This record gives sequence, structure tokens and C-alpha cells, in this order.
Amino acid sequence: MRHVYLVTHPEAQHHVDGLVGGWHDSELTPRGHQQAERIADVLATRIGDQPVEIHSSDLRRTAQTAEHLAQRFAVDVHTDSRLRERTNGEADGRPQAWLAERRIPLPEYGDRLGHHDGPAGAETRLALVERLYPALDDILARPAETQIIVSHGSASSYLILAWLGMPKAATDRAFFPLTSGSITTLRHNDSHHSHQVVTLNETHHLQNP
Repeated sequence: MRHVYLVTHPEAQHHVDGLVGGWHDSELTPRGHQQAERIADVLATRIGDQPVEIHSSDLRRTAQTAEHLAQRFAVDVHTDSRLRERTNGEADGRPQAWLAERRIPLPEYGDRLGHHDGPAGAETRLALVERLYPALDDILARPAETQIIVSHGSASSYLILAWLGMPKAATDRAFFPLTSGSITTLRHNDSHHSHQVVTLNETHHLQNP
């Protein structure tokens, strides 16, 4: 029975500074590193001594999170740029207010997946889906029965949709609002081959002890 633990990176410097994330390559804050250790504690308890693979976005905030996990499980990290967050183009790394003044609102109807938010170089949601779906397919094609994927909030929502087999065209409305530093548990049931979401957006480990 395959288990996939989907982790969103914890607190990063752009969160604290009020900057747009996307492909802005910010690092974890000291608090974020502590949260990553708590994530490692939770997963070490659940996984135990089972063999595990770790896959991560190549941006620093996710790579640093994955490194905490890799040290705990004594394995290497497989990085993949396709697991990155959706880029906001020239808005990445700028103040959130800068983007808010220039963003073209997402329409309620029409071509939501192909909608361009405004800033030059921004990625459409369709482009995001078209790189995330194959990335997950490649991870699931590997023989490991226990895998950890470290990604970003919006990207991870679409990874859940990919896990559930939702057609790309239907992802224009479905969305899971995931908290930074969360854990979502996905499971493949061997008896009837269903793709299950066992836990969603767990954050209890982020609470101060």
C-alpha cells in the first residue's frame, strides 16, 4: 500500500517580509527551520524504519525543508523544478501590495485556467497544471511505497487534484487552501486501487509546545 506524504514548506523569509513568493528564492526563517524539524518528528513517527523517498521543489525554502527530512531518514533528496510554486513573473520578490495594484482579477467564468494575472512573465494556472501532473506521474511511477513530496501551497493543491485523477480542465475551480508547514497524507488502497486523501492540511505540529 503506497503512502505519499505531501508537505508544504513552513515559514519562509518572504512570508515575514510581505513579499510575493512564486519563484522568488527565499530561505526558511529560524522559525521555519524549527517547524521543519517538527514535520520530521511527525513523519519519522509515522514512517518508522520503512524505506522512504523524498522529492522536492528545487527552490531553497523547499530544499531546506526536504534536507531536514533527509537527515532524519538518512536518504538523498530528488529535486525537481516542476514542483515549484506558480511564478508571478516580475511580481516575484516584490511587495504584496505591488502585485495587488496590478493583478487582473480571475474571472468567475470563462477561461480561468488560461487567465493571465497581469505581471510580465506570470505563469497561467494551465501552465502550472501541465508541469505538475507529469511530475507527480513520474514520482508515482517509481517503485517506492513510501514517498514524501515537499512543495508549495498552491502547487500542492494541484498535486492533490492530480492524485485524485481530476481532469486538467476541471481544475479551474477546485482548490485546497493549504497552510505553510502542513502535512497531507495520500494513500493508494491495494484492494480496490482507490486514491485516498487520508489527512488534509494537518498543522497540529506547528502549535507551540
